Amino acid sequence: MSNFAKPENALKRAEELINVGQKQDALQTLHGLFTSRRHRAWQKPLERSMFKYIELCVDLRRGRFAKDGLIQYRIICQQVNVSSLEEVIKHFMHLSTERAEQARSQAQALEEALDVEDLEADKRPEDLMLSYVSGEKGKDRSDRELVTPWFKFLWETYRTVLEILRNNSKLEALYAMTAHRAFQFCKQYKRTTEFRRLCEIIRNHLANLNKYRDQRDRPDLSAPESLQLYLDTRFEQLKVATELELWQEAFRSVEDIHGLMFMVKKTPKASLMVVYYAKLTEIFWISASHLYHAYAWFRLFLLQKSFNKNLSQKDLQLIASSVVLAALSVMPYDRIHSGSHSDLENEKERNLKMANLIGFNLESKLESREVLSRSSLLSELVAKGVMSCVIQEVKDLYHLLEHDFFPLDLASKVQPLLTKIAKFGGKLSSASSVPEAQLSQYVPALEKLTTLRLLQQVSQVYQAMKIESLSRMIPFFDFSIVERISVDAVKNKFLASKVDHMKGIVTFDNTGLESEILRDHLTILAQTLNKARAMIYPPSRNASKLGELLPSLAETVDKEHKRVLARKSIIEKRKEEEERKLLEKERLEESKRIELQKITEEAERKRLASEFEERKNERIRREIEERDLAEAQALLQEASQRIKWKGKKTGIEGEKLTKQSVMELTLTEQLRERQEMEKKLQKLAKTMDYLERAKREEAAPLVEAAYQQRLVEERALHEHEQQQEIELSKQRHDKEVKEKERLARIKNNKEIFQERVVSRRQDEFTRLRREREEQIAQILMSRRQERENMRKMKFYLSLEEERQKKLREEEEAQKREEAERQRKEQAERQAKLDEIAEKQRQRERELEEKERLRREALLGRPTEGPLKPSQPPTSPRPLDSGSGAVPAPAAAAAAAAPSSGKYVPRFRRGSESSGQGPPPESDRWGSSSSRQDDRMSQAGDRWRSDDRRSSGGSSFGGGGGSRSTWSSSRIPTRGSER
Repeated sequence: MSNFAKPENALKRAEELINVGQKQDALQTLHGLFTSRRHRAWQKPLERSMFKYIELCVDLRRGRFAKDGLIQYRIICQQVNVSSLEEVIKHFMHLSTERAEQARSQAQALEEALDVEDLEADKRPEDLMLSYVSGEKGKDRSDRELVTPWFKFLWETYRTVLEILRNNSKLEALYAMTAHRAFQFCKQYKRTTEFRRLCEIIRNHLANLNKYRDQRDRPDLSAPESLQLYLDTRFEQLKVATELELWQEAFRSVEDIHGLMFMVKKTPKASLMVVYYAKLTEIFWISASHLYHAYAWFRLFLLQKSFNKNLSQKDLQLIASSVVLAALSVMPYDRIHSGSHSDLENEKERNLKMANLIGFNLESKLESREVLSRSSLLSELVAKGVMSCVIQEVKDLYHLLEHDFFPLDLASKVQPLLTKIAKFGGKLSSASSVPEAQLSQYVPALEKLTTLRLLQQVSQVYQAMKIESLSRMIPFFDFSIVERISVDAVKNKFLASKVDHMKGIVTFDNTGLESEILRDHLTILAQTLNKARAMIYPPSRNASKLGELLPSLAETVDKEHKRVLARKSIIEKRKEEEERKLLEKERLEESKRIELQKITEEAERKRLASEFEERKNERIRREIEERDLAEAQALLQEASQRIKWKGKKTGIEGEKLTKQSVMELTLTEQLRERQEMEKKLQKLAKTMDYLERAKREEAAPLVEAAYQQRLVEERALHEHEQQQEIELSKQRHDKEVKEKERLARIKNNKEIFQERVVSRRQDEFTRLRREREEQIAQILMSRRQERENMRKMKFYLSLEEERQKKLREEEEAQKREEAERQRKEQAERQAKLDEIAEKQRQRERELEEKERLRREALLGRPTEGPLKPSQPPTSPRPLDSGSGAVPAPAAAAAAAAPSSGKYVPRFRRGSESSGQGPPPESDRWGSSSSRQDDRMSQAGDRWRSDDRRSSGGSSFGGGGGSRSTWSSSRIPTRGSER
């Protein structure tokens, strides 16, 4: 491989190598031209070289070389001449497709040539050997050898082109065309695996497009042309997926379309949406999601009715009938799932996802089953006027299954309608996106729905029914299928029934006192009778009613006017809000555009800097190549001395060689010598093959003679063995005839013995059955007696519990009364004690008052009154160190002052005093001695004797000018006692 300075030289050298049959070397030459990165600018010779390079890659099936060359050519043409890259890619795909078709035609022609009567006559020895060893048929082997390599190369071509054109805004149309051709390839040759990979490749391209938004030449999905191309590609993907019956991939394609619509916030054209919903109906029907299938049909009907102006009345009736029948095919009950929170959340998310795909916007606050349901769909169909467009048979079927009540002959009324409905259907002439609508596909589901409705209505009327009668009422299915349907309905709480095969009946459990359907029938009967009475006796219309309504008419008009004004103001506010949102959106888009422009300018600046750096590196690399040129020439001379070139030139004139080119040239020469050696070996093997064939041709007559001799011997042996077998069969037959005659004599005895055994066993069976019935009756009687005893025991225990409860209540009442009585007695006793204490305190105060008066009389001056309880007692003055006596007035005041604390009796005050008190008069204590107890009298005598001893012969009021005083001890008061 050599690097050429000009593309013309490389192209000329490649053509020379092609002319001598060295296409591999020519491919290497052109590959070096594009991978050397020496040609950064587009030229016309470079384009011609690229076309020749692509042709060589196709001829040699070198997909990797083609991808490398196209990548380098894209870098050259991206900013200069994109149309040249487009032409090269189209030429590449055309050549690959053409060669694949040629290989397929060649394989078919070979298969037709092999289709002869005598296969061994036209086959060569090597073909026979291959067929015996491999076990493959001729077609399989020809496909594997001829067709499969070219199909693989064509698939690699599509992948290469898609990878090169991804995220290229200038070649979006070519990208879409390539994707369409790849889809058609998968569809034509039933390549399901490649189709899945192709869908994943396109899906990854779109994901990368959204992930890396700052790339140059990135397609803008907000542009209408780009969005339309991407949508056309996705819809073609959806069509091919449904035609290949890859339903999982078709559903993922639907998700891709919905995600693309959600990404750009735009709705596709009505024609594309019709295809979208038509494919959704097929997907949901195959997946047995009848509810979503019906919703998809409903959306399809609305689109066709709104946007298809060429829709005929017959096609409209057929589509509307399909919508109604799809809605009726949904089971009238919901599947009961496990009650776990995760399962409910998963079911809610699934319904929300399906509703978004169909086009219904659901709020997350609402339960999904309340929105997407059979009843809401039927109500929507009636509200939208779909029932007025259907055929009469479908309308009658709807009323029979949803409104009428015929429990006995519902199936007989529905069956002829289903027979007529099954005949409708066919291709739609005015709805090209919906190829055909067959109503017969809904007949099995409608038969199952009829069975459920009949069971439901019968359960509301009857409590039990024989299985034979129920089977005659349902002509669609056997009773085993009916039983399976009823079990599923009972499991999902739609019915309440039991099947008793021993008795041959079906029991319906109605737990309510009155059936809802009966209440509905009574209401309907009353309404019908009222209508009939109104028709027979029409009410008289009085003109006065109009007069009664006229006064309120003005008020009604006023209210309506106000409501219209309010609505107008609301509409104006909404318009202003929408305009504000639109302006805000435009402002955000403008800011995004400015930001994107800044990012683009920054990327352009970085690109220029990188190109400058690349030119600098290119200059350095060129200098290195020139320095290596001398070394390459030396290596070339050394190689020419070691290898015999056989008259060929060792180098390429006008080219600059490198070490790598010299090594490759040497390896090429070695490879050529090895190939010559392999050709010689092949020639030798062919010669040996001819010799072996000649040997077998000579041995063929001998093998045939040995075969004929062996055939004669085998025939004689077969005849001999057959004769022996006939004789043995005759002997065996005679022996068996004799045995039969011998056993015929005891046939009557055998029959008599058989009758005796059968009668004895019948009697034994009758006896055992009678004993079993008696035992069951005894068991039932004992269980009944046990239940009676249990009821009596429960009654006795309940009476005993009531008696014990009453006794406990009486005891508690007595205890409460006793506690109340004791509390009252305690309160009375406390009141008496308080009264006695109050009288005692009153008496003590009187005594103290008399004592105070007596002291005043003795001292000649009034003493201080008793201290108030709030005043603290006056502390005594400390004794003077000079005189050991206390003044009499102070001592008397201290003795007479009552304390402000607890009351202290008189006798206790005298007994606790450590000094001598004043000598009281005898008449004072004598007059009051009758009111004191013995203890008080003793304390007074003791006090008087102490007073006399302490007076020392002195008397109050004597001459001498000195007054006798008490001792240093003072009379204790209430405060001192404390």
